[in-house]
Amino acid sequence: QLVESGGGLVQPGGSLRLSCAASGFTSDYYAVGWFRQVAGKEREGVSCISMSDGNTYYTGSVKGRFTISRDNAKKTVYLQMNSLKPEDTAVYYCAAGPLYCYSDYEQPAGGYDSWGQGTQVTVSS
Repeated sequence: QLVESGGGLVQPGGSLRLSCAASGFTSDYYAVGWFRQVAGKEREGVSCISMSDGNTYYTGSVKGRFTISRDNAKKTVYLQMNSLKPEDTAVYYCAAGPLYCYSDYEQPAGGYDSWGQGTQVTVSS
């Protein structure tokens, strides 16, 4: 089970931190990914992190602005989003699955087997 939190309304240039708390995983050999979706558009992979060693992936549009991190003891993954832009507005979902995150390869959504309920992020003045 995954529970997201931390969405909200922020002005352009502002910051938000999303959290994804996982339960039911008995080892660290899984990955947690963040996806986002705008109504009427396809879901987009944003970032992922391997819980075993912290290896990360970022999609090009968020590199240098977003940072994904993990706290294995709390089984929680964070997505720190800085320098937010209106085009970052979307519902953000976290997902987990028996995957590894490579820095130069986006794991497809189909590889994840647990999904959170989503949290709205709105970037607007």
